[in-house]
Amino acid sequence: MTAGALGAAAIGGVAGYSYWESGNLEIRTLSVALKGLPAGFKGCRVALLTDLHHSFFISREYIEKAVSLTNSLDPDIILLAGDYINDDAAYIVPVMEELHKLHAPLGVFAVQGNRDIRVNRMLVSRELARNGIRELTNKGCWIERGGSRIWLCGMDDFTLGHPDAKAALKGASDGATILALTHNPHFADFLEDPRIMLVLSGHTHGGQINLPFLGRPFIPKGCGNYPAGLAQAPHTKVFVSVGVGSVFPPLRLGCPPEVALLTLESDN
Repeated sequence: MTAGALGAAAIGGVAGYSYWESGNLEIRTLSVALKGLPAGFKGCRVALLTDLHHSFFISREYIEKAVSLTNSLDPDIILLAGDYINDDAAYIVPVMEELHKLHAPLGVFAVQGNRDIRVNRMLVSRELARNGIRELTNKGCWIERGGSRIWLCGMDDFTLGHPDAKAALKGASDGATILALTHNPHFADFLEDPRIMLVLSGHTHGGQINLPFLGRPFIPKGCGNYPAGLAQAPHTKVFVSVGVGSVFPPLRLGCPPEVALLTLESDN
């Protein structure tokens, strides 16, 4: 075999593996210690699904697999961080019909991502509501567990939306422990309220490529401090999931897609 043929075979092998990895959905588990976490929320299991990007390349069957995997984890609460579709409004209804199958005793909550806003924000909102998923765009609510409560809020996408932290925190008491859901983690740089203990996001896809020495060369602008996993923002912790789907080309290398399951613990 010639050097050219060997090179072509190697490239083809890497491409084939990258395509396989893009559909090799994993479970990412992590314990997150939060200062002042109410006693009733110790051990609370939070599932985070983000960046499904339902499209011609990301099938409904694959979305169904992600939903089934999430339910199998028995989470107490499920959070959806946006980008449910890629670039075609025709996929909004079917992806929401799959997300309707999610169930958790404390509820299923969502915000929208930049792709959702760009394609058809109103339709996404309508379908979230129709499928029993509570949208928390610039608003919040109390979540109760074990005789305790925390404030869960959502903030609009930083790229194409209009995030309003003041509106999202309206109704939270002075001593509240607050969890915030927003698509783009860059917004965490602008959050100064000390009650916000954890921001949960997606958007980055972990760059879709994570290689030795090169790292993650394709992280979105402004998200360099939050490429994937748990990080510290100026005033809060941030967890970024690498997401379920991918954008074109639908390839991942060293960065498999995931359903994230966070267990809340006390850091008192």
